[in-house]
Amino acid sequence: MQRLQSRAQFQAALAGATVARTAHFALHRCALPVPADDAKALFVPIDDAWLGAMVPKRWARRSVTRNTIKRQIYSVSTQSEFVWPHAAHVVRLRTAFDRKQFVSATSDALKAAVRTELLSLFDKVARA
Repeated sequence: MQRLQSRAQFQAALAGATVARTAHFALHRCALPVPADDAKALFVPIDDAWLGAMVPKRWARRSVTRNTIKRQIYSVSTQSEFVWPHAAHVVRLRTAFDRKQFVSATSDALKAAVRTELLSLFDKVARA
């Protein structure tokens, strides 16, 4: 699996359909475009799955929390039994985790909650 790097790659993946949602996350998928001979390809290699994590500052104010959530996204995506189709995917945080429940910026409870929700997100996609 390849990671999305550029803004153009993220925008292309977000332009695709939302294939699954949970309370805090949304998974967007876009089929990989076939590059023209004279055009520079946006996704190389084209035969691999691409994944990006998008955690806006609006929903996770502390950088420690944003980085923890991104690490959990990439970790769960490689460890789960979910088979990623050859497409560009973005896992986007769409609402904040309650700061009253998760007081620490990074805690085992927050990591467990994120991991559980990501597993259910990937499970929804696998069943669809």
